[in-house]
Amino acid sequence: MSLVKNLFLRMMLIPGATAPFSTLLWGRATIFMLHRFREPNSRVAGHDPEMIRQGLAYLRRKKYLLVSLEEVFRRIAEGAPLERVVAFTIDDGYRDQARVGAKLFAEFNCPVTTFLTTGFLDHRIFFWSDKIDYIFSHTSRLQISVGLAGNELSYRWNEEAGRSVAQTDFTERCKDVPETDRLAAVGMLAKALAVDLPDEAPPEYSPMSWEEARECEKLGMTFGPHTVTHPFLSQIKDDQSATEIATSWNRLRSEVKSPVPVFCYPYGRLVDFGPREVTHLQSLGFSGAVAGAPGYSSREAFHRSPSAPFEVRRWGYPDTLAYLVQLVSGVERFKQILRRETD
Repeated sequence: MSLVKNLFLRMMLIPGATAPFSTLLWGRATIFMLHRFREPNSRVAGHDPEMIRQGLAYLRRKKYLLVSLEEVFRRIAEGAPLERVVAFTIDDGYRDQARVGAKLFAEFNCPVTTFLTTGFLDHRIFFWSDKIDYIFSHTSRLQISVGLAGNELSYRWNEEAGRSVAQTDFTERCKDVPETDRLAAVGMLAKALAVDLPDEAPPEYSPMSWEEARECEKLGMTFGPHTVTHPFLSQIKDDQSATEIATSWNRLRSEVKSPVPVFCYPYGRLVDFGPREVTHLQSLGFSGAVAGAPGYSSREAFHRSPSAPFEVRRWGYPDTLAYLVQLVSGVERFKQILRRETD
């Protein structure tokens, strides 16, 4: 982080510094997106529980309205106030989300909605991105050449940072190729780096159980559907897309007490879903859907078209308190205006 940016973010914590920007969030709610939570003695990266605790304490102290995702959709649809409204979501359904995340949010009486990949909880899948992480973390080799969709990729590293760069680049490249090419490349990666992949997700990549999900409901966590196998919906056939959505929703309704009729698109880029998915969600009676593209939930955008409630944006949860303040205070909205970004 540059010195100027670091100083700017530190200024966000000065009492009263963000007050002039608060009006810029009138008609907008802030929805945060989280994934893994750091656990003791685990090598898998995740959100630092203490940083989340500091953020939630700040939001409570400053009297932000911490509401459920359903409440955000209700407020937008009914024209209710959105000022200082903040909601939290979690994606995928990992075990640490139940064992760490649910307790963190319950500690601050803060609603949180977790989107479950139902086939993951049923132990039907081992996420391909987790397979890549497992391969890179278990190899003793320091270089690799591997094919991906007809292209030869080569990486070399001699320290952990270089290994991380290689892993990130390979993972990102895998997102934009067909599933058969992606899975073939992961298999070739394992072979080239001399790593035997287990059939099921190892403990550090394992899902919560359905029983744990029901226990989380007692702590205030709610659940929404996130497909069965976490595919790139825009890359699969019509019947597959419909089945992924409907089956995950039906499975969720059979296992938890109060499923949320809001969908979450896997991967969440705007290119990862389209009108086909929106139409199907509407036919099933969903209230809306969330993506992973950054941005605020705007009342103006929400009412712009019938599809708008199914294209709701979220912010990735920040790793510093100062940046959290920037997002919820209106400062980030001011920067968007300067950049001439629209909702």
